[in-house]
Amino acid sequence: MLRQLLQKRHALVLALGLAASGTALAVETGLHQVVDGIDVYYGILPAKVASKHPATHEEKTMHGGVPTGKDDYHVLVALFDRKGARITDAQVKATVAELGMAGTRKKLEPMRIEDTVSFGNYFALYGEGPYRVTIEAQLPGTAKPVEAVFEYRRR
Repeated sequence: MLRQLLQKRHALVLALGLAASGTALAVETGLHQVVDGIDVYYGILPAKVASKHPATHEEKTMHGGVPTGKDDYHVLVALFDRKGARITDAQVKATVAELGMAGTRKKLEPMRIEDTVSFGNYFALYGEGPYRVTIEAQLPGTAKPVEAVFEYRRR
């Protein structure tokens, strides 16, 4: 009896996973997507890369400073309009979640480095993944945000 209940529970979990995977097929595994004519590029780097910059470098202090944990990563996003011009005035958020988990949602702060503006923030990635990275960019004068969904695995 217990075995039958466990088998039914396993079948239900599998069915729910397959139903959810229908949307997972639309997930981009590369670093770029075009959504509503907006080019969305993203990258994820270990936070320790930013910690190697000199103390006067912009990246040392942005987002409240570089975290020191081995599982801390910097999520970066660059946006371009239909004409190829960089978008610098969007409100950008990211949600980073291991598949099946709620994840962490944060505002990506504008990052001015030399003559370019990108958006970024730090996230803790404790496992190998896969992770779903959802980027939402609210552009000035638009009713709904542009949303791009990517899949990421730690290497």
